[in-house]
Amino acid sequence: MLRRLFSIRCLLVVLVASLGCWIVSEPAQAGVDSYVMRYLQVKEPISLDLDGQGETRQFSATDLSVGKQLFEKHCLNCHVGGATLPNPVVSLSLTALAGATPPRDNLNSLVDFLRQPMTYDGSEETFWCRQVPESWMSQEQVEKLAAFVLRAAQKAPGWGIDTFER
Repeated sequence: MLRRLFSIRCLLVVLVASLGCWIVSEPAQAGVDSYVMRYLQVKEPISLDLDGQGETRQFSATDLSVGKQLFEKHCLNCHVGGATLPNPVVSLSLTALAGATPPRDNLNSLVDFLRQPMTYDGSEETFWCRQVPESWMSQEQVEKLAAFVLRAAQKAPGWGIDTFER
C-alpha cells in the first residue's frame, strides 16, 4: 500500500514539474493567435510597407494577433474573409487595396483610410466603413489592425478573393 502511494505521489510530482516547464517555456507564444502563425506565417517579426516609399515597420506575431482581435471585434461584420459585404466589388485583397485612390496597400495609407474613410475612388467620404477616431482606438491599436489586414492580404488563403483557394 505504501509503495503504491509513493508511486502515485512520484507520478504527480513528475506531472506538476512537466506542466511547470511547459508553462515557463510558453510565454514567448503567449497571446499569439494560431491563425497568425499558421495562415499569416508569422512567428518572428515581419516588415510591412510603412509608406510606399521604401520605409518599413516591424510587427510581431503578438502585434498581428492583437490586430486580428480588433478586426474580429470591429470589422468582421462587413469584411468576412477580406470580402466587403456592402460593396462586394471592392475587397481587402492587395490588388484592390493598391487600386484605391489613394492606394491603401501600405500601413500609413490604410491607417489614414480607417481614420477618415473615403470612397474607393477617393472622391468623397464614405459611410460604409466606420470612422475610427483616436477616442475609439489608439494609434498603436489602429496600426496593429491595419498590419493584420495587410498581412492577411499578403498571405491568408482566400483573403479578399471570390473563390477560396488553399
